[in-house]
Amino acid sequence: MKVVAVTACPTGIAHTYMAQKAIEKECQKRGHDVKVETQGSMGIENELEQEEVDQADVVILAIAIGIDGEERFEEKEAEGKIITVDPGEAIKHPTEILDKAEKL
Repeated sequence: MKVVAVTACPTGIAHTYMAQKAIEKECQKRGHDVKVETQGSMGIENELEQEEVDQADVVILAIAIGIDGEERFEEKEAEGKIITVDPGEAIKHPTEILDKAEKL
């Protein structure tokens, strides 16, 4: 399964990167391809290309603020292939989030 994600929190420091690590770790444990874009205090890092979004089976938005480039995900939204959670949820419960993603 191909997973792409965006993580972002209001301060753009700890939770943004902790959520990234939690999602990556859980995906790797399950053998899924994963790429996580962070929108934090350093700006956008590991930016997702439209092609990567289009090829993904699921999009995880672990965000607590509006993000740049939200229009990239409109098609996945229409397909019901987006999970939106708070970054804290991604940190605490990555297993449950990936369980849900696998059922989409």
